[in-house]
Order: sequence, then structure tokens, then C-alpha cells
Amino acid sequence: MLDENCPIEEVRALFGNDRFATEACGCRVLEASRGHAVCEFDIAGIHRNAQGGIMGGAIFTLADFALAIACNMGEQPTVAVSNTIDFMNAAKGSTLIATCEVDKSGRSLGFYTVNVTDDLGTPVAKMTATCFRRPNGA
Repeated sequence: MLDENCPIEEVRALFGNDRFATEACGCRVLEASRGHAVCEFDIAGIHRNAQGGIMGGAIFTLADFALAIACNMGEQPTVAVSNTIDFMNAAKGSTLIATCEVDKSGRSLGFYTVNVTDDLGTPVAKMTATCFRRPNGA
């Protein structure tokens, strides 16, 4: 369990082990607290599909990365069991930003919403997720 007050450097170090998100996709942690996280990546050629847009998988990865941080801060080890993402607009800026907020945090289930925008404020995607808290990290 991550202490909800642990320094951002510790959060970055731990979630740096999410190597697909951090190394392949370039995701960075900006903010982390219980039930809240903000993450971003700079849009690069690797994120683009054959038509030049941002791949849905890259957008989902950023949203899922923010979710993982928000749902594990100050909680028992938690995993997503259901995610739904709606793609709303093409990104127009140079950076994607995912902001995750808890909707309800229970003993065994948590419900979260992640909003993904670009650095110009364009709403790009919205993800809702249900997460399961593993008792004693089992």
C-alpha cells in the first residue's frame, strides 16, 4: 500500500515500474493523492495511427496509468476489473493529460472517472472504471 502522503518522487519511482506506460508511451506522473492523479505524455510519432491521429491504445494507456495511481494511493492493492472509454475529439495540442478522480471508494470496490484532455483544453476521452481492492494484497 502506498501511503497517501508519500512524496511524489516515491510515487514516480514505484510507478516507473509500469514500463509500458513510462518507457514505451512516455507517461509521467504530475500529481498523486488518495483518489486523485494527474499524468501526461508529450505526443510523438509513436503515438500516432496510420491516419495521423492518436492511437486509442495510447490514450487508454495514459488513462489507465492515472487510474492505477489514484486507486492505489492510501488503499489496499487495487486492480481494475472493468473499464469503459469514450473517445470524444481528436487531440489538437502537443501533450495529453489524464486526470483521475474517485467517484466512490468502498472497502472492496472503487469507482473512478478519468478525463483526458490535450494541453489546449480539448476533451479527448473519458474513461470510467470499477476497481477491486485485493484483501491483504492477495
